[in-house]
Amino acid sequence: MIFNQEKLYKNVIGVIFGGKYLQVARLENGIIAESLHREINNRESEEVILGEIINAIRKLHNDSVRGIGVGMPSLVDVKAGIVFKPTNVPSWNKVHLKDILEERFHVPVYVNNDANCFALGEKYFGVAKDYDNIAGITIGTGMGVGIIIDGRLYSGRNAGAGEFCSIPYKEYDYEYYCSIKYFEEKYGIRSDMLFKRAKKKDKIALAIYEIFGVDLGNAVKTIMFALDPDAIVIGGKLAEAYEFFSDSMNKTINTFIYKNTLNQIHILQSQEPDISLYGAAALCFEA
Repeated sequence: MIFNQEKLYKNVIGVIFGGKYLQVARLENGIIAESLHREINNRESEEVILGEIINAIRKLHNDSVRGIGVGMPSLVDVKAGIVFKPTNVPSWNKVHLKDILEERFHVPVYVNNDANCFALGEKYFGVAKDYDNIAGITIGTGMGVGIIIDGRLYSGRNAGAGEFCSIPYKEYDYEYYCSIKYFEEKYGIRSDMLFKRAKKKDKIALAIYEIFGVDLGNAVKTIMFALDPDAIVIGGKLAEAYEFFSDSMNKTINTFIYKNTLNQIHILQSQEPDISLYGAAALCFEA
């Protein structure tokens, strides 16, 4: 997975912090040379969690590293690198992450929302390399959308662009119906168990995924109305069940009123499990 541009040959580190988990990778010549994944106690203090992140980066850092990119599940002041109240991290309120990491590692640090990292990873390294206007949808613990316009990441002032998850839908919002919480709260089943049952052709599991596909299809249509992108990429934990919800999702998308748009848009499934890590590293290339 090498993106053939000279700037990608810089060695950089990508970090994805998901609240309860931490992923770090060092990219050399556009590929992951070394990585680590670990769980984090998200109930610890700000200082303890920062120490976990710093120690993980230190394990992979060497003198060849020219930058660090970090994806966070939160709003971010992109210019200042300040993180505001990450999801599932109660001790973090306003953390000057860029300043802290630059002081420790003496290289430029770039901080952004994790959904934006997903979209950026797909643009530089994934299935959306050939498109300039992209929406990347991650569906898992929550729902996030990253936006690429004219080949560049569009974050908004506080990395809040693309918060389609919070748009009201039915009784709640899109995130409720397009994330793991939907299966747990609506049907009382964990997403991993639902996936196992669907693989065994369980009719109830397949019916649940069919309903899920309709809701996700409506979210895709909302994004199409707002952005009119060339491609929409779907990834995240729930995308592993793509085969079970894609038919109902596509049938719903095909009710979009602008047929010319339907004929041109590309709905893609993410193929690289670590694509958000690649995208975090690519924050350095974007800069």
